[in-house]
Amino acid sequence: MKHFTSVQDIGDLKQALEKAKKVKEHPFADQELGNNMTVMLIFFNSSLRTRLSTQKAGMNLGMNVIVLDINQGAWKLETERGVIMDGDKPEHILEAIPVMGAYCDIIGVRSFAQFENKADDYNELILNQFIQYSGKPVFSMEAATRHPLQSFADLITIEEYKKIERPKVVLTWAPHPRALPQAVPNSFAEWMNATDYEFVITHPEGYELDEQFVGKATVEYDREKAYRGADFIYAKNWAAYSDPNYGKILSTDRSWTVDAAKMALTNNAYFMHCLPVRRNMIVSDKVIESRQSIVIPEAANRVVSAQTVLKEILLGM
Repeated sequence: MKHFTSVQDIGDLKQALEKAKKVKEHPFADQELGNNMTVMLIFFNSSLRTRLSTQKAGMNLGMNVIVLDINQGAWKLETERGVIMDGDKPEHILEAIPVMGAYCDIIGVRSFAQFENKADDYNELILNQFIQYSGKPVFSMEAATRHPLQSFADLITIEEYKKIERPKVVLTWAPHPRALPQAVPNSFAEWMNATDYEFVITHPEGYELDEQFVGKATVEYDREKAYRGADFIYAKNWAAYSDPNYGKILSTDRSWTVDAAKMALTNNAYFMHCLPVRRNMIVSDKVIESRQSIVIPEAANRVVSAQTVLKEILLGM
């Protein structure tokens, strides 16, 4: 594996899951693989699970880990070509990227959608510049359109908890006070479509995702119908994708909050969320604290997904 930005980069999904299982069972078995190698984790946006899990994954592989927060302790970076740099950004990303590449062997990048230019977001302007100019393998720690490490961990978790071979998995929109990117739902949909699960997406009208990510999923606007018989409920907010409302909040309808009444419609479904989660906006206290909530094991599997990806990159170098 050279770069990791989507499910297409992971190869055969069943083989990837087997590799992840071995990593989870024997987390320190490959420490010699990363000996004297350095992974640099670059954050344009805040992080808790991604930062900690990827650091842990690198250390489990015997790697040196450098963490750079672009917004604290680094020069502000200009990302556009042709601008006169007379503002508050003293360094251009086109110089910064190859310098970063000179200091490490693998680069992880976290850079959210800006909701300023849809084309820039969906063309992955920042992530692709790192791939083009760093000269090193690059993996996504969440980009404008996808969060593949999260989705890989989600899949690992579903495989661990599923009670039938082909579970019904439901991705449901839920309200949030801020406009959030589509990266997590896009990526989750992409990974679920790569399985043979029954996959349903439910959301209010106006919150349709890009068709390339919806894929073969069933889109159901009747949330109660979507919930019925579900084995897994994955809740997430996202802002509107379609023009002219790209990046906008169209609804904060609390009737979409995942609560006990909705979960009662399911097949005793497990509740999932990538975290952090706004309690009593996205999900009620009762649901997230219930025995069917698997958000903590899901988060723990972030180490497994990151370590599996880093291992495959190291093996390919």
